[in-house]
Amino acid sequence: MLKHRLIHPKINEVLGRAGHHAKILIADGNYPASSKKGPNAEVVCMNLTPGIITCTQALRAVLSAIPIDHLNTMGIPADDPYAKFGEPPVWAEYKKVLKDAGLKLKLEPIMKWDFYAAVESPDHVLTIQTADQALWANVLLSVGVRTPGT
Repeated sequence: MLKHRLIHPKINEVLGRAGHHAKILIADGNYPASSKKGPNAEVVCMNLTPGIITCTQALRAVLSAIPIDHLNTMGIPADDPYAKFGEPPVWAEYKKVLKDAGLKLKLEPIMKWDFYAAVESPDHVLTIQTADQALWANVLLSVGVRTPGT
């Protein structure tokens, strides 16, 4: 029986094979998961119905299972209509999840088109496709390392 919050068998299988610097994408419901992925990536669809599950829920579960070194959000281009509203509300949720997990990581935005390029890397091993309706909720995690005693 697993003790961490993440119990999805396929996600645990892929994470168990992932090494340092592997990339995990938690994608919102608008992300083109079938076409914007790395050549080694598996896609696990967790989009049951609009809004279930959310990227925040997936992030919380993944953080319970693996160490991460970096967390990148999809940055909003200055000419995008949503840019005038500042940071998307979901980013505040991510900051709280990181704090609750005891991590001192910062959200590091990568501009939209560079984000897609980062996801298409050979290091991308997993996309968790959610049904999150929040805008700009995509988040790319870089797997860290386990240290002695953890």
